[in-house]
Amino acid sequence: MTSLAITAVIVARLTDVVVRYDGRPALAGVSAEIFRGVSTVITGPNGAGKSTLLEVIAGTLVPSTGERWVEGAVAFVPQRASIPPRLPVSVRDVVSVGAWGGLGLWRRMDSAARDGVDRALERLDIGALAKHPFSSLSGGQQQRALLAQGLARRADLLLLDEPTTGLDAASSRRIRQVLHEEAERGAAVVCVSHDAAVIGDADDTIRLLDGRVAATE
Repeated sequence: MTSLAITAVIVARLTDVVVRYDGRPALAGVSAEIFRGVSTVITGPNGAGKSTLLEVIAGTLVPSTGERWVEGAVAFVPQRASIPPRLPVSVRDVVSVGAWGGLGLWRRMDSAARDGVDRALERLDIGALAKHPFSSLSGGQQQRALLAQGLARRADLLLLDEPTTGLDAASSRRIRQVLHEEAERGAAVVCVSHDAAVIGDADDTIRLLDGRVAATE
């Protein structure tokens, strides 16, 4: 767990958020606050609305009703890559996308941005794979590359959907350590997870049941 000395700054706030799919509620009146320097895990049974809640926080899903407020840069790391397998991109290309968000449209990466990409690759132990095609990586390696993309963004709010699912023990430990480091840096880290180790590492827990907050810890 991280130090809670810098938790006074709110990075994201949801107020009475409702999301409906085909008229049925996936989230029903969810309110939550996310704090700088704090690691938060969203957990609950399948179908509880965890990924939906994460997408609302990320801004990739607009709620049916309710309010979303987020301050600062956001990095969203999905559970699976959406990159077409035939797209000829290297691992470094994928990670570099994270740095572009802080540069603005049409600007080339400067040395600081390139160094940030290099550091992100090394932190996830995939520096040796930088020139490899992204499609040639295993599922666990792809997940680490996507997380490295998020690190290269140096976001204020880092969102991850099941970051350790399907990974071996060593990869899971590495990702959990990096998430701890990001919270220590001052980022707000939010993960959807069933992983007991990830839940145990978190400072705050939001438990969902049937689209509602069942408990916060």
